[in-house]
Amino acid sequence: MAGRREGERGKTAPMVAIVGGSKTDVPVLEKAVAILDQLGIANELVVLSAHRTPDQLAQYVEQAAGRGIEVIVAGAGGAAALPGAVAAKTHLPVIGLPIPTENLRGLDSLLSMVQMPKGVPVATVAIGGAENAGLLAAQILAVRYPEIRDKVIQFRADQTRAVLEASRGSKK
Repeated sequence: MAGRREGERGKTAPMVAIVGGSKTDVPVLEKAVAILDQLGIANELVVLSAHRTPDQLAQYVEQAAGRGIEVIVAGAGGAAALPGAVAAKTHLPVIGLPIPTENLRGLDSLLSMVQMPKGVPVATVAIGGAENAGLLAAQILAVRYPEIRDKVIQFRADQTRAVLEASRGSKK
């Protein structure tokens, strides 16, 4: 099965970690989970704060590659320190997902993520763009795994077909 590896006791070992800074981020992060699940890519979702649980976050990130994680999606709102804190502790690709906030609608988060210092990159998707974060994680994995590449190609073809069918339906 694409993107699935056997871990301990026959469980599927996750390839993508999705980390949120707060439990309030989870509804947005679950959209990334849904895309990865649709593509058959094993993933895990955890909540660890760069500010409130820094030691646990560092430990989780430092152990991620050894557990088979290959890409990390880090979603955060407000100061949005989480993606940078994650990127600082790993060599794995990190995708920043700005979470919409009440006051600045996530613009503050977006700007924090795209202003990472030289040498600590964080790829960043749109504010609330969890689906694209999941898809970008899949595309990164697709470079190495042909079965994931095939699923990404099929996903894009299905997307194109749906748009064209909707267009044809609106001309009637």
